Amino acid sequence: MSASKRLAGEKAIDYVEDGMIVGVGTGSTVAYFIDALARMRDRIGGAVSSSEQSTQHLRGHGIDVLDLNAVGPLPLYVDGADECDPHRRLIKGGGAALTREKIIAEASERFVCIVDPAKQVPVLGRFPLPIEVIPMARSLAARAILAATGGQPVWREGVVTDNGNWILDVHGLSITDPVAMERELNQIPGVVGVGLFARRPADVVIVGGEPPLVL
Repeated sequence: MSASKRLAGEKAIDYVEDGMIVGVGTGSTVAYFIDALARMRDRIGGAVSSSEQSTQHLRGHGIDVLDLNAVGPLPLYVDGADECDPHRRLIKGGGAALTREKIIAEASERFVCIVDPAKQVPVLGRFPLPIEVIPMARSLAARAILAATGGQPVWREGVVTDNGNWILDVHGLSITDPVAMERELNQIPGVVGVGLFARRPADVVIVGGEPPLVL
């Protein structure tokens, strides 16, 4: 599995051009992309990071990490996913960085998603859907999520996001209309971010393998 993740991460370098400021996601597959990006760090303008974990990894390689507010729209964002359907719609948030990831994806002209083959599914929902909530709204939001989706929200105890919030993982879903579900869940008071990347899906999906498959 690590070999396919490495192959996907290294293939994403094909989309990095000289002088770019690159949006960088979070996770084990992205770690391979960061390692590959380090080999051309003198040719890029820097990176915008979706998590403290990735920020430390980037800076450890001597890559400048910039504030999104200071750089505006990005030409490229590279990130992984927990699930990917045939329409390049995603579930993300297993690493609890979904809100910042969604912000950077929205700010980017091209979103390249890198995954291993096990992340491909015909319908999203086998992986529990992460939803970031303000702590005081945890129970309120959980009840509303249950009513809206029929799925079972489970508090990811002990996990605090980089934004100081909590995560509810929603089990038992089969998400046939992820755009509509994303829109509905975003309306629940106390919900900060939803781990469905459907309204703004990936533009390109790279599936690790020999050779990597580009969708």
